[in-house]
Formats: sequence, structure tokens, C-alpha cells
Amino acid sequence: MNPKHIICYVILLSASFGSWASEIDTPYSASSLEMKLHKVEGAPVYYVIGLSGVPDAANEGHTSNAGFVVTDAGVVVFDALGTPALGYRLLQRIREVTDQPIKRVIVSHYHADHVYGLQAFEEHGGDPSVWAQHLALGYIGGTTDSQGEDAERRLAQRREALFPWVDERTHIVAPDHTFEDEMTFELGGVSFMLKHLGPAHAPADTIMLVKNYGVLFSGDVIYKGRVPFLDSPETDIKRWLRGLEYLAEMKPTPRYVIPGHGMPSEDVREAITTTRNYIDFVSDAMRKAAEDLVPFDEAYEATDWSAYKDMPAFKASNRGNAYRIFLEMEADAFK
Repeated sequence: MNPKHIICYVILLSASFGSWASEIDTPYSASSLEMKLHKVEGAPVYYVIGLSGVPDAANEGHTSNAGFVVTDAGVVVFDALGTPALGYRLLQRIREVTDQPIKRVIVSHYHADHVYGLQAFEEHGGDPSVWAQHLALGYIGGTTDSQGEDAERRLAQRREALFPWVDERTHIVAPDHTFEDEMTFELGGVSFMLKHLGPAHAPADTIMLVKNYGVLFSGDVIYKGRVPFLDSPETDIKRWLRGLEYLAEMKPTPRYVIPGHGMPSEDVREAITTTRNYIDFVSDAMRKAAEDLVPFDEAYEATDWSAYKDMPAFKASNRGNAYRIFLEMEADAFK
């Protein structure tokens, strides 16, 4: 490690234990977020919770959840947050708990709010191996050493919306390894299972089950406490609903669920409720409108959104979600 980074790391670690600093410096940009670390009771499983809403300057891009598992042979991380600075803050939290090497970072899917923090792990975390489901390669350009148009477009948008936390130095770290449908691995006596449930919210949607402790990291297959994001050509709501049903029927049942956004739950069926109900509600409303040949604007205004209008991300996402689903239902109606 570069000596100046060692000095910076010591300062950061000290600052994280005290309240004397309102801003914490990082090798990327200063951050004023608390990023409180939580622990699953009875398990060496830790996580941080993002601020519900859309990424902006007020939340510094910290809208998603991430976590890590400490084993006797190293650390497994799930997701890396939405800026290099946030990834560095997560590294800082890991080092508060353990000096074990970080062996793997599992990426739930390649959306900006989950992957830009990988840069910090690459540059300051010992360069652990990065794993994702193979459809993630489509986002970054089809191979592990290229970058696709969607990735370039989103990075340009984030450089505008999240400067200085995302800037001209920010780059996307591709996975070193990919898997297909399902894989298991063991580290330090702890067994992990990765399962592909996409394309759902995104093509590569992946969950991770920490088998020894019954802890499930769901990625964005589960949203809690905010309106899910459906407004993407990659979103497949039918497969998404099947993925939620898979989670509801998992045996043995996970005892603790950490979603991609929102608060954890000790009940997997309760955890999926917001996401499933929202998808069903939007689908039913837009299907009826399409079948009755009601124009979208009229159908949207006539729909009772009261159950969701006060949720974070409603204004930013709901209309786009509804329009995308309307077009899908309209196409189905004319088949």
C-alpha cells in the first residue's frame, strides 16, 4: 500500500470511532455519511443500510445495502455500494471488525448503485476476486475487459449527478469470474450458495445464502421501504415474480433477509411483500388499461396510487415504471 494511503487509512479508522469529524476524507472524495455498521445476531455477518430514495448529492449515492461475512480464512463481501468513496467507507467498516484478507466480492447485479464501490476494493482492498452471474458481462460490453454503452451512459449521468463522489477517475470494475445458474463455495468452514434469479430487476440478479447462519442477501430482487425500479428494458416482471416465489419457498427457510434496498427482515415472506404487491398492482392496473384501450396518461391519472405515493422514489420512478409495464401489457394484448 502507498504510504500516503496508510496514513489516510489510520486517520479514517480513527475518525470512524469518534464524533469529532463531520467529514471523513477518502482517497476519492470526502464523505459526511455515518454509514452505521449492523451485525446479524449470532452470526459473523455484517451489513450497512442505504438511504432510501434515488442517488443524489444529499445521500452521496448511498441508496443501496451491502454486507460482508467474516470467516476463519477471509472475508466474503456482497455488493460494493454506489461510489468509490462509499466502497472505501465499507472497507473501513470491514477493517473495524477484522484484519482477515478480503477474498471475494459477490456482485448482485451490475447497476451503478451496487458496483462503483468495487474500485476501492480493487485499489485498496487487496484486489479480491469479483464474482457475478455471466449476464453481467452484457452491461460492461460482453467481455471482462470492455465496457458497454449502457455502462458508459450511466457513468456519464452519475458524473453529473454525484460529483465529486463520481468523477473522471471513476471506472467500472468487471468481474473476474462468472457463473451460470447456481454455485456453492466454502471459505473458512462457512458454506455459501449463489443463485441466479434473473433476468428480473436486472439480467444478472443474484442472491447469496450464507448457509451456516441462514442469512440471505437478496440484492434488488427484494426492495423494502421504497418503490422498486421497473423502468428498464432489461426488467422481466414475470421472472421477477417467479424469483420472489422461489425465495418464499426456500428450504430451509432463511432466518434473516438483507434486501438490496430497505430494512432487513426475519421473515422472508414478509420481506418480499412490498416488491411483489407493487409489481402485481402496477401490472393489474396497466393490463386493464391496455385491454380496455385506455390511453396511458388517462389510465395513470385514474389509478389510485395512495398505497405508494408517500414511499421514497415514488416521484422519480413510479410513472416510468407504469409506462414501461403499460407498453408491455399493450403489446401482449395485441398478440
